[in-house]
Amino acid sequence: MPQDTEPALLTSVEGGVATLVIRNPAKRNAMTPAMWRRMPEVLGRLAGDPTVRALVLTGEGDTFCAGADISALRDGGEESRGLAVAAEEALAAFPRPTLAAVRGHCVGGGCQLAAACDLRFAAEGALFGITPAKLGIVYAASATRRLVSLVGPATAKYLLFSGELIGTERALRAGLVDEVLPRDELDGRVVEFTRLLVSRSQLTQAAAKEFADGLAHGPVAPERVAHWDRRARESGETAEGVAAFLERRSPAFTWPLTGG
Repeated sequence: MPQDTEPALLTSVEGGVATLVIRNPAKRNAMTPAMWRRMPEVLGRLAGDPTVRALVLTGEGDTFCAGADISALRDGGEESRGLAVAAEEALAAFPRPTLAAVRGHCVGGGCQLAAACDLRFAAEGALFGITPAKLGIVYAASATRRLVSLVGPATAKYLLFSGELIGTERALRAGLVDEVLPRDELDGRVVEFTRLLVSRSQLTQAAAKEFADGLAHGPVAPERVAHWDRRARESGETAEGVAAFLERRSPAFTWPLTGG
């Protein structure tokens, strides 16, 4: 096991929910090149675990992630930025629902990771910012597109042009976060909501995630619509959902995402 002060990505799985914790206490959970490099491998392993039905990304302690380790940008900025984009894309492509649980600072690369999740729940007092303009960095096109799809062009430009931090009230109003909770209620709400996600149909979630993400790039290809229509007919999920509704019981959805 790594020492408690060493930068690391920590994982656990319980009740169908994988938790991925960013830890770098000396630098407010800033991501080192090694952490960026490891994230796609960690996500790939969790994606291959058939017991995982949702993923929570969070930071250790009172901070989500203060961004990239700036010293790494000085020593190998181009490589570090490439690693960050690869990690972001791996997170966005994770095949189950993903949720960022945010406390404290969610800045730079940390905000980039949070935006790559499907949903974001934040504790009151959290701060969000995207700061490449403070460093003379060209923000990745993929990350910019994802930000625009969340908050719209005007707010994306505000954040990118200024590098200013915004609080949870504005982040919620802009669509950057989905729920804001008192600090002592965030963990309980995340547990409650991910338990709800685990109980829902993976088939529905997988198709909805693909369609919603794909619409950011244009119309969904007809062959993908046909693919999911075929999977729905073959899965038996609809029959189970309707039967459970009529029988006033909880549905027992069993469609596996593996290989889907």
